[in-house]
Amino acid sequence: MENDNRLAGRGIFVVEDEPLVALMIEAMIEELGAVVIGSARRLPDALDFVAARHRDIDVALLDLNLGGIASYDVAQAATDQGIPVVFSTGYDDEAISEPWRSRPLLSKPFHLAQLEDALALAVAARVGRE
Repeated sequence: MENDNRLAGRGIFVVEDEPLVALMIEAMIEELGAVVIGSARRLPDALDFVAARHRDIDVALLDLNLGGIASYDVAQAATDQGIPVVFSTGYDDEAISEPWRSRPLLSKPFHLAQLEDALALAVAARVGRE
């Protein structure tokens, strides 16, 4: 796949509770030319990171289910800071609460091109608001 650098240098915050999945996603992000500026496995850590580093985050990529807890609090914290959110989930899109269904959604497992498209869509939405 040819990378057209839509994501070059963009800071991505990854929230994923499965360590191996997180490593795979982080490697994919780096292959796309973006930068993983942080990652979290648990809700409190993710909330702390958004509060401390929100100026550095271009997109938050959030696993919908963090050990049985929905990541909506992190999504809201990011959105409150103007950070676009992309959800990833192994569940169908009906699992997403109605207010969040308009956000880009990656169904696990996803391919590099799908990740790129979802992140680029989120970046474009943010750039459009700046």
